[in-house]
Amino acid sequence: MTARFVRSATALAVAAAGTLTWAPTVSAEPYEPTPSASAAPVQTPAPDAGTIEITTKDPAGDALPGAEFLLLDSLGQEAGRGQSDAQGKLTFPDLALGIYRLKETASGSRLHEVVPDQDVIVTPGATTRLSIVDPFKAANVLVQAKDDKTGKLLAGSTVNIGSGDKTLLTLTTGSGGTASGKLPVNTSTGSVFWVKQIKAPAGYHIYESSKEFKAKPGDPVTVTVTHARTATSPPPTEKPSGKPAEKPTAKPTPSQHGADENVPTASVSRTPAADETAPSTAVPAPAGSLAHTGADATPWLIGGAAALTAAGAGALVLARRRRTDNASDGGSTAS
Repeated sequence: MTARFVRSATALAVAAAGTLTWAPTVSAEPYEPTPSASAAPVQTPAPDAGTIEITTKDPAGDALPGAEFLLLDSLGQEAGRGQSDAQGKLTFPDLALGIYRLKETASGSRLHEVVPDQDVIVTPGATTRLSIVDPFKAANVLVQAKDDKTGKLLAGSTVNIGSGDKTLLTLTTGSGGTASGKLPVNTSTGSVFWVKQIKAPAGYHIYESSKEFKAKPGDPVTVTVTHARTATSPPPTEKPSGKPAEKPTAKPTPSQHGADENVPTASVSRTPAADETAPSTAVPAPAGSLAHTGADATPWLIGGAAALTAAGAGALVLARRRRTDNASDGGSTAS
């Protein structure tokens, strides 16, 4: 039965040979070259391909989805681009051997900063794994120093700002009474900092030694320090010391104008005669005056006349005494 079926099939094939002989030829041609043609582009680069795998997170260890990266080859051409997934992962596969530049173009979060660019080496058949930690944005701190009574902004106030036992910033207020800086924040809810005054403005002393404040990532925060005026500061009227001493405080001396009007001169005190007048002898002729006219001899003449008068008076008194003595002697003889 089987032999009879084979012979029938053979006869049928031979009978139809005129129309079916081309079919095996057509079906065999695409079948034989297909494996070599399709395998060439897939298998050729496989031994030289490498992979870069990125994991993004923040300082707290939480994954950062949506972070955007750009990969450039050694010629600066784009070799890949993508975003991290919900687990913070991103992969660049099938990379040729070489050095690539990885750029983070966005962190995917308003609270985080991007990291600086970095070079990545790709080796054949290996996966290069990178852990990218995007820091929280720094807080912007503004320090202002004020008078505790008037609220006036003060220059020259120096403060330290830190966290824990570390000093992070040292700021000194300028002419406008303010100073600014950036503070690193380690959590999404913010960090606690302390501010301590270490130097007061001129004429003031430190009013508050230290106090605390909280700052969140990327947020501005204003810190106000106050100073009390020192009690020992000199009043404004005492600043020009030494100048009041230059003003005359003593009474006018006889050499000054008008002082000799009330002071008797030596010539007046020596004149015994009543008819002598002070104006003629009070003031001697100053050096450099007009030529002498003979009036300078007047004091000598007056003095001589006074001496003669005194001598005559003395002689008269003496003569009277002698007469009295003689009279007394004659009387005694007559008796």
